[in-house]
Amino acid sequence: MIDAVVTVPGVTVSDVPARMFGSFVEHMGRCVYTGIFEPGHATANAEGFRGDVLDLVRELGVSVVRYPGGNFVSGYRWEDGIGPVEERPRRLETAWHEIEPNIVGLHEFVTWAEQAGVEIMEAVNLGTRGVEDAMRLVEYSNHPSGTALSDARRRNGAEEPFGIRLWCLGNEMDGPWQLGAKSAEEYGALARETAKGMRAVDPSIELVLAGSSGTDMPTYGEWERTVLRHAYAHVDYLSLHLYVQERQDPSAFLASALRLEQAIRDVSTIIDEVRAEGQHSHQVALAIDEWNVWNQDRFNDPEHQREVQHGPWLEHPEVIEDVYTLTDAVVVGTFLHTMLRNADRVRIANLAQLVNVIAPIMTAEGGDAWRQATFWPFARIASHARGNVLETHVDAPEIAGAPAVDAVVTHEDDRGEWCVFLANRALEDSASVTITLPRADLAAREAEVLTSAEGRLAVNTHESPGTVAMQELPVASGDGVLEVTLPPVSWAWLRVGVPST
Repeated sequence: MIDAVVTVPGVTVSDVPARMFGSFVEHMGRCVYTGIFEPGHATANAEGFRGDVLDLVRELGVSVVRYPGGNFVSGYRWEDGIGPVEERPRRLETAWHEIEPNIVGLHEFVTWAEQAGVEIMEAVNLGTRGVEDAMRLVEYSNHPSGTALSDARRRNGAEEPFGIRLWCLGNEMDGPWQLGAKSAEEYGALARETAKGMRAVDPSIELVLAGSSGTDMPTYGEWERTVLRHAYAHVDYLSLHLYVQERQDPSAFLASALRLEQAIRDVSTIIDEVRAEGQHSHQVALAIDEWNVWNQDRFNDPEHQREVQHGPWLEHPEVIEDVYTLTDAVVVGTFLHTMLRNADRVRIANLAQLVNVIAPIMTAEGGDAWRQATFWPFARIASHARGNVLETHVDAPEIAGAPAVDAVVTHEDDRGEWCVFLANRALEDSASVTITLPRADLAAREAEVLTSAEGRLAVNTHESPGTVAMQELPVASGDGVLEVTLPPVSWAWLRVGVPST
């Protein structure tokens, strides 16, 4: 048994950013077609969107969705996805070696986002296109009327502007796999001019500058510094991407949120240096707009890549449909804890992706939809982390350099509630956790733990969708002190408040 003490002194770190609970829909594999969109499905609505998926997206608590890519956007012509569907072109989509039918485009996605209750985070193509096309897309989307593009939108069925506020200036432009990949100097100059043009059309928009594709890239660090020197004055956020996977050492994998913590510190330091150097008045924040567990070794295997690149061109083939374990879910939970602890710097985050493609939600074409193991920590945190993030101290033994027990606490004044989010990283040991809160009159109102009788490699499947699920967690409480016991490799949350009289 591991002993851990969590102390919450009542000091506020930051508010909880609503956009931290974002996700990502890319035209890739089965994310769009047979994921969010499947006309003829038993649950499909009049627009062809799967109702069972919409229900799960709302349950997941997603607040903002990045669209339409990802690598896809660097070769995308947004005009292909507007106008009468029967007149839209079918294209070779080279990022993922697929056929893109363009049945779902901008108007359809806006409709889906409204039904799902999410904000859109739209990406523009800075791979094969540039300033003018980005400006045209903003005008088409956001200008009320009276111009060729805004009136075209109205003829295509949207009388009112879409009002898209959040925009990404391309995607992973330092990646050699990216269509139109650029040096930091090239991208920084293009992003600056694109930002100026887009803001000239709509000054109210917020812009995300593309950081390096990953912390293991040779460009990482210097890329961020260079592109910020070009574009700092014209952007609001800098993106950070990070994927992790389990290799030979499961303990190191369970501690992989340390990589995220270090990346946040590193990139924040660069932002501050460039801000001071340029004497900029505003603070550029972080948008971790791609993050997840992803078995990239399997995806990048040379034989697999040969099969993909030389195989047939298909519509919505199965692409990186990873099946997530309980261990993966605990890592996802600790990533969310880390972002919350750094919410003063991290203002946007997007779990990549939403449906089927390395996703918390899976579907069978023509069949059911179900929750992967990773669904649960995201859904509980997104639904219950409200108000402010509180400073949280953990005293616990270390495993692979990280505390065996990870914790973050939020507090919402309006409801008078505290929420405690916990993870036990230990592979074999349960954890006895004592939580000391800043008030003596607090007691647990609700507590759940994510675990499975089948152990840390348990997964949810179409046939067994409930193998990994939330279970009631017993809590002993009194005088503002809570005590729980967490099974090995588990994630938990507690809702705490003043007992009703």
